[in-house]
Amino acid sequence: MDKVLHKLRKLDAYPKVNEDFYSRTFSGGLITLVSFILMFFLFFSELRLFLHTVSETKLVVDTSRGGTLNINFDVTFPAVPCSLLSLDAMDISGEQHLDIRHDIVKKRIDAHGNVIEVRQDGIGAPKIEKPLQRHGGRLEHNEEYCGSCYGSETSDDDCCNSCEEVREAYRKKGWALTNMDMIDQCKREGFIEKIKNEEGEGCNINGVLEVNKVAGSFHFGTGKSFHDSNVQLHNLLAFQGDNYNISHRINKLSFGHYFPGLINPLDGVQWVHENPNGAYQYFIKVVPAIFTDIRGRTIQSNQYSVTEHFRSADPGRFRSLAGVFFFYDISPVKVTFKEEHIPFLHFMTHICAIIGGIFTVAGIIDSFVYHGQRVVKKKM
Repeated sequence: MDKVLHKLRKLDAYPKVNEDFYSRTFSGGLITLVSFILMFFLFFSELRLFLHTVSETKLVVDTSRGGTLNINFDVTFPAVPCSLLSLDAMDISGEQHLDIRHDIVKKRIDAHGNVIEVRQDGIGAPKIEKPLQRHGGRLEHNEEYCGSCYGSETSDDDCCNSCEEVREAYRKKGWALTNMDMIDQCKREGFIEKIKNEEGEGCNINGVLEVNKVAGSFHFGTGKSFHDSNVQLHNLLAFQGDNYNISHRINKLSFGHYFPGLINPLDGVQWVHENPNGAYQYFIKVVPAIFTDIRGRTIQSNQYSVTEHFRSADPGRFRSLAGVFFFYDISPVKVTFKEEHIPFLHFMTHICAIIGGIFTVAGIIDSFVYHGQRVVKKKM
């Protein structure tokens, strides 16, 4: 046993010096105190980094195919009444959604931005006794109602029993409703009065669009859109003034779910109408993103970058261009974010490096100071 202890004693890499040979100095004590303070500060700095999560970012090729994309929006138009404001979407696959109303909420606002009314989009038809029939006469007793489509019928059996159905029939034909006073359904539903009563008001529109995960666009304009020779028009031209004010504020615009650290560059952006007519355009590059938190939960979402452009309209074409347009494209590159802690062994390595490094540097400094003091004493 003694031999084993003797061999272990020879392996001691820290030989001890008798205390009688120690020489403690004021400078050594000061250096030791500064060293301990520095070690204490660096230790807690490393501990904070160890407890804090860090995000690892990688770029990979997006190999996913198909799927849908959720577009969350909240936009305020201070000078466009809710009755005239519509939302349309389309993509490069040819799919179109015109005058979208599903999952859309409109809020009427006054000139000061105060909410007047919150409603789902749509206008209901009140009951009347004798509406105009398709054949030109009034509804008689026990006669089934079949309203006229005013020349936009595609067959003899077509009926338009509401203002909305007349507008839809005109949209399919590619026609514009320029004199709605002549439409019996719109008159009895109070559609014209509704628009006139909202004159001078603004509108906040918010909701969610679910579109195909391909390049496409959506835009806010007045009235119900239709396409004629690949040009987008609106069928409520009679209610558009010569100076169409498309001032707007984007309260929120995101593609997919929120995750920590996500920044949407269009949130809070405001544009004030200066030039009459025209279209304000946003060109958006959507980058798919996957966020994985420290517990392993995954969120599929998207980031995006954007550029802006205002396109002035020619005097004869302003009605075909007025509105706010969002053109988006999908990036083939996907970004992955993963939250993680610094490994415990790395933390311990850093702590040992701090302690050993400070002791070594402090020892060198103390040695220089001590030898310098001895040289000064000998010269004296």
